[in-house]
Amino acid sequence: MTFDVQIFLQQVFSPAFLNGAFLSISVAVLSQAAAIVLGFLLALATMGKNVALRGASRTYIWLFRAIPALLVLLLLWNAAPQLVPAFRENWYTPFVAAVIGLALTEAAFMSEIIRSALQSVDEGQSLAARALGMKPLAVLFKVTLPQAIRVAIPPTGNEFIAMVKYSSLASVISLRELLTTAQLGVSTTFRYAEYYAAATVYYLVIVSILMFLQSRLEKRYQWASPRRRRRFGGGAASVPTIDLGTTAVPAAPTTEARVR
Repeated sequence: MTFDVQIFLQQVFSPAFLNGAFLSISVAVLSQAAAIVLGFLLALATMGKNVALRGASRTYIWLFRAIPALLVLLLLWNAAPQLVPAFRENWYTPFVAAVIGLALTEAAFMSEIIRSALQSVDEGQSLAARALGMKPLAVLFKVTLPQAIRVAIPPTGNEFIAMVKYSSLASVISLRELLTTAQLGVSTTFRYAEYYAAATVYYLVIVSILMFLQSRLEKRYQWASPRRRRRFGGGAASVPTIDLGTTAVPAAPTTEARVR
């Protein structure tokens, strides 16, 4: 049996694969968005002074980092309806279960990413903002968070790309996402190479687009050091600045620069 290019092209442009790719992206986007919000709250609780909240958040992180995502999906789809009557209603579909399960699992990892990003910002900046009369929430959202975003973007982008691939785990709960579509085609035609190759093309295209968007977002929040030419042709002097996406704010001079 040889590779049939016609079958491959038919599947690449078939409505079934397009719909499967749309479901995979939808699950990934919704799960990642929910995980970022929940992870942000968990990170704040972990860094907070409330002992009960700090213990609860650490327990959550430990639990969902230890349990495989596949097992979480199986528990939500098979076990949860037996324990919670609300999960037996028509609204509880494989799509909803996949979003909830992947979001709960990913939130444990996102909380650690966000916590490390927040802690990477110098505490002196928060103290200076408080000295100017800013309230704690204003300090968090106007001073700390804009700088922490730059640190959190690369690992968050990697997690989002991984989430697109993790959406294939939803095949175990009967969600017809991209990989499930390929497997259903294989089960009726036994054309493994053509169907799996079509799925591979979709994953490559999706991930390539996400990597491009991630690189653009990283450039928006990168450190900028515009070079200024000296008047008499000497070496170029640079003034470090922080690019927060709107204006470049000069950074504080280093100790070596102050000594000179």
